[in-house]
Amino acid sequence: MKYLVRDKMLAIGDDYWIEDEHGRHAFLVDGKALRFRDTLELKDPDGLVLITLREKLFTLRDAMTLERGGTSPVAGGEGRLAVIRRKRLSLVRGHFRVTLAEGTELDVSGRILDREFKVEYEGELLALVSRQWYRLRETYAVDVVREDADAALLIAVAVCVIRLAERERVGGVSPDGVPGP
Repeated sequence: MKYLVRDKMLAIGDDYWIEDEHGRHAFLVDGKALRFRDTLELKDPDGLVLITLREKLFTLRDAMTLERGGTSPVAGGEGRLAVIRRKRLSLVRGHFRVTLAEGTELDVSGRILDREFKVEYEGELLALVSRQWYRLRETYAVDVVREDADAALLIAVAVCVIRLAERERVGGVSPDGVPGP
């Protein structure tokens, strides 16, 4: 199933809908303004928080955590779902690693800043992120290839990877190897 995302990744505090391929609201990305760290919530159409995306503080490398539900494990929530970091020592530019709570790793690689990348598990394609299907500059699709894949998780991974890549670009060299402004 394809999900349409209108790229508002840099506007903290902005909310935006992600639609399914039939034009129905599938997920709401709720940006939390005035927080100490970058925080987003991925909600279902009824407003239920599915995944909370948080900037990980005090790390040597930029990272974001994904938590099931709306609270952290310290506050009695369901706990960490995944940690997303730029993969170091990789020959492939634009490569991120998603470490799930149970130890499973997903690979994210491609032209992140161009919104042309894939999410894989042990070489098997789970999702493809691309702008090729849409002419609008600020629009891209997350095509969840596997029927049994967690669409909310894969969309959250795409949102986090793009945020991390944009942050690196602004700070110097992008994950695609292109010098920043």
